[in-house]
Amino acid sequence: MKKVHNFNAGPCVLPKEAVEATIEAIRNFDNTGIGLMEISHRTPGWERVMAETRQLWRDLLNIPEEYEVLFLGGGASTQFFTVPANLMKTKAAYLQTGVWAKKAVKEAKLFGKVEVVASSEDKTYNYIPKGYTIPTDADYFHITTNNTIYGTEIKEDIDCPVTLVADMSSDIMSRPVDIKKYGLIYGGAQKNVGPAGVTFVIVRKDLLGNIGDRAYMNPLPTMIDYRTHAAEEAKNISMFNTPPVLPIFVMHQTLTWLKNTIGGVENMNKINVEKSNLLYDEIDRNAMFVGTVADKADRSIMNHCWVMAPGYEDKQDAFMAFAKERGMIGIKGHRSVGGFRASLYNSCTKEDVEALVQCMQDFEKANK
Repeated sequence: MKKVHNFNAGPCVLPKEAVEATIEAIRNFDNTGIGLMEISHRTPGWERVMAETRQLWRDLLNIPEEYEVLFLGGGASTQFFTVPANLMKTKAAYLQTGVWAKKAVKEAKLFGKVEVVASSEDKTYNYIPKGYTIPTDADYFHITTNNTIYGTEIKEDIDCPVTLVADMSSDIMSRPVDIKKYGLIYGGAQKNVGPAGVTFVIVRKDLLGNIGDRAYMNPLPTMIDYRTHAAEEAKNISMFNTPPVLPIFVMHQTLTWLKNTIGGVENMNKINVEKSNLLYDEIDRNAMFVGTVADKADRSIMNHCWVMAPGYEDKQDAFMAFAKERGMIGIKGHRSVGGFRASLYNSCTKEDVEALVQCMQDFEKANK
């Protein structure tokens, strides 16, 4: 079988070590003679995995004790309504930098007033808005730090006068994060921390149960109340209902790889920046391609988007076929924007990126 290079936007490439450990656990978890998908989630071995996985999050991101780490079902999209359900008393503010942020805005409007402080929709979300004002009467300000479809990213932890909430689905664990600047961070696992099927929530404990005398959805339904999952007894955290054991186990193995093999998030960020620069340098150099994000400061180090340059538009299908023949998987751009996209998540290697760059150079030589 020929070598393939996985640039899928999510679910995406995982560390080989995590995949192999999961295969073994599916056969025999924790030397019990029972497969991972067959065990009781109340066995000591599984309780240990849950505790270790929470601690890996704390260790890798330096999460203070005043925050809880939760593993929930439903995907990040369920947080679009769970966040306002738990945090909004009357009003929230949102930065709209992509289709997922827009969907979060839609859900938040079900719970109160929503102010979109700025949006880049006017240019198909190909930039990060600047110079906006965050209303100080908002209960929270919501941002989406990385936009997988358009290839933009907020790379710094912003100063915020109100509680800052961030959807970090596609760049969590790719760079150090100052957790104390955020009230809540959430995301789906299927980019950098595992497969689809589990959602992480990092929430400051003093925000829990703080919706005042709001007239609607008060009290909250049990399953969307963060307090339900942030149990007082450690062994019951994220265990109110049966947790998604397989995705959490893969998360455990993925974060173990990040900590022990890579050496932590700071080292991972250095590797990611190097990989990203390799590809962007080729996009900028190659006469046949042009990047879709003009401001380099806004370019994502996770998702790299480009199109055929003017005069070469008729070569798009030819390049796609050329790349596929050379083992490039998942580089077709999202259906809403077209072109090409390569997602260089943590487990994507420098060798994968070098192979894509060589492919782009070879295509240029064959067609000029």
